[in-house]
Amino acid sequence: MIQSRTNTCGELRLSDAGRQVTLSGYYENMRKVSKNLGFLVLRDFYGVTQIVIETEEMMDKLSGINTESTLQITGTVRERSSKNPDLPTGEIEVVPSEITVLGKCRFNELPFEINRSREADENARLRYRYLDLRNPEVKENIVLRSRIVSELRRSMTEQGFLEITTPILTCSSPEGARDYLVPSRLHAGKFYALPQAPQQFKQILMASGFDRYFQIAPCFRDEDARADRSPGEFYQLDMEMAFATQEDVFAVIEEVLPPVFARFGKYKKASKAPFKRIAYLDALDTYGTDKPDLRIDLTLTEATDLMKGCGFAPFDEADVIKAVTVHGFEGSRKVIDKIVSDAEIVSGGKSFWVKCSDDGAGLAGGVAKFLTDRQDKIRDALSLKAGDVVFISAGTKGQALKTGGVLIKTIGAASPAHMDKEAYEFCWIVDFPMYEIGEESGEIEFCHNPFSMPQGGLEALRSDDPLKILAYQYDLVCNGVELSSGAVRNHDPEIMIEACKIVGLGEDDVRSKFPAMYNAFCYGAPPHAGIAPGVDRMIMLIAGEDSIREIIPFPMNKNAEDLMMGAPAAVAKGQLDDVHIAITEEPDRE
Repeated sequence: MIQSRTNTCGELRLSDAGRQVTLSGYYENMRKVSKNLGFLVLRDFYGVTQIVIETEEMMDKLSGINTESTLQITGTVRERSSKNPDLPTGEIEVVPSEITVLGKCRFNELPFEINRSREADENARLRYRYLDLRNPEVKENIVLRSRIVSELRRSMTEQGFLEITTPILTCSSPEGARDYLVPSRLHAGKFYALPQAPQQFKQILMASGFDRYFQIAPCFRDEDARADRSPGEFYQLDMEMAFATQEDVFAVIEEVLPPVFARFGKYKKASKAPFKRIAYLDALDTYGTDKPDLRIDLTLTEATDLMKGCGFAPFDEADVIKAVTVHGFEGSRKVIDKIVSDAEIVSGGKSFWVKCSDDGAGLAGGVAKFLTDRQDKIRDALSLKAGDVVFISAGTKGQALKTGGVLIKTIGAASPAHMDKEAYEFCWIVDFPMYEIGEESGEIEFCHNPFSMPQGGLEALRSDDPLKILAYQYDLVCNGVELSSGAVRNHDPEIMIEACKIVGLGEDDVRSKFPAMYNAFCYGAPPHAGIAPGVDRMIMLIAGEDSIREIIPFPMNKNAEDLMMGAPAAVAKGQLDDVHIAITEEPDRE
């Protein structure tokens, strides 16, 4: 049986009055006035239309039919006597002559009310995702996603980039996160891996003579979920350019992204090119983070010399003290205490405060009693006026910066005067250190990734202190969210080997870990650079959502489970035998 409709449920207008039409959609609800009068709402992908039931015969046809069943309704369009200006179809209604049930909902009760599904428990929403997606508000995020991806493709093509898909089954690669492994049937004991990113493939494309590559690339990483990170699978706007510098990459991104944010974004204001450039170490020192939210007009001020030695132990024992000065703070003592408390929960470090007195002559509240002998110096150094509040972080350099960064975000969220929430503010974080001392290993490690070109090239690697070598690495940040990391690539095998020596890897290690890319570069590779903004995070920001799961059609939950499909799941022994896998029970541990 072939179903047909003459119109969608969001299409009919007053000019259609008198027409005979056929609509198909979901039976959303009905307000029953009497046994022969009721008002039924029919909903499809495009909108809703009111159907007026005016006969007992038509009412009987709906008897026993549950809401969310799919119906086909043929009838006549007429003008509504009581119009609804909030609906595009609010001036008309349809009087049915025929009602056909196309798909019957067999349940009297739904797991949640469709139009209020976002208020339901998240696991219930994900288990019944096909019902959740019927909610127009949820559906609109998926429609938005499709439109944004389409616009990104169009814009990248206009910039001269060629869309090329890269393999999904590949080899395991040391790229920072855990791989998803796929056992091989034909090669016992060997595994494919799902790509964490198309990193090596896109660099090999540059060595193959392609000039500008991009794809909306699926990436797979066995990582824990966060509000801005989905476990398992995510997508990125992956791009690479041959014979390109860092500034060439910036120019493309600054051309492609702002119009997308301005056109589709919840906020209509987006940074214009060129985006602000901030050196990594300057970002930490000024904002307490390498992901600054530039919508907030607050920064960290060095206060170690101002406050150390005052007799207050947390200051006297600290290596670094940082201050966040909030001019014209309007919150109460209760608001101040909540900011300090919330910042401690997030950062794990205590913070403190002091207020410029109402007469502007001195300091009051908080830790003021420890600073009386230097209050004039502090007031002058921080340009304090009556009512200003200073929030303070102290400890090791890392802890003081981290707590200070959290304070800035917490204060911004609590103080509308210091945060422009109706904007998208982009910035580039540049000049990352090439190396760092690993927190767990205590050994020198790559700071960002091993594919980056060191500033100063081979000479810097051979003669400079490794911890002072900077790399041509960069992050794209929007509203405090890291959208992407990128780099000018290390395309020279000699430089690659020298860079790896510093972290204890020899030429044989490089060859074994990256054989295809290393060999390709040995045949003469062009300088190249790239980046890969996260599509899911981008759409989350554009839609104004707090959780990335709201913009993914079929997301996993926080425990990396697909509750709708029941994944991960056990498989039959025969399937395991085919791929030479045996599952053994872990021995009991006493």
